[in-house]
Amino acid sequence: MNIETLFYLSDLFGVAVFAVTGALMAGRNAMDLFGVLVIALVTALGGGTLRDLILDNHPVSWIGNELYLVVASVGALGTVLWARFIKPLPEKALLIADAFGLAVFTVIGTEVALRDEVPVSTAVIMGVMTGVAGGVLRDVLCNQIPLIFQKEVYATACIAGSLVYMGLLQLGSGHWAATGVAMLVVLATRIAAIYWGLALPRFHLMDRKKHRG
Repeated sequence: MNIETLFYLSDLFGVAVFAVTGALMAGRNAMDLFGVLVIALVTALGGGTLRDLILDNHPVSWIGNELYLVVASVGALGTVLWARFIKPLPEKALLIADAFGLAVFTVIGTEVALRDEVPVSTAVIMGVMTGVAGGVLRDVLCNQIPLIFQKEVYATACIAGSLVYMGLLQLGSGHWAATGVAMLVVLATRIAAIYWGLALPRFHLMDRKKHRG
């Protein structure tokens, strides 16, 4: 399998996983089947769409290849059938599925940006955007505070994975190794944050006022 095939299959996997997270969030908000599909598609394709538009990559991936829509739809409907007829999914299923999608999309977004020969900082931003934008749209449409704005480590995991990916490539590591290690960094960081509540320090003006008082 060459690197192009690897990234294509990884992209489809990320679409499927994020479609699952969208379907789970829609289910938590008691949406109908159309609502489930809309939220799943927005979650699965939103980050990549925004990245491609900013980088002026046309056509956008899912417009040029309808398999993306098919995979996202199957992922969403499969989630509905599983939860309804086989076994209800636990609350943490959404967070774990989101972590997998985050890992895949962060590396893919970084690689797409590098192919356009953008600066390192831009590649990191594109990696983070690809990973988080779909989830932000999902949460906003479902009237939830986006995960990226909550206290647990989220976007920081994407930044770390993106930097690790580029660093390994600069050190001469193969794409397979760099991809695997970078995805593992994002996944491990995010899952650790979920289970152990790892968080960045918060900036809260009210706390300072209380100390003064």
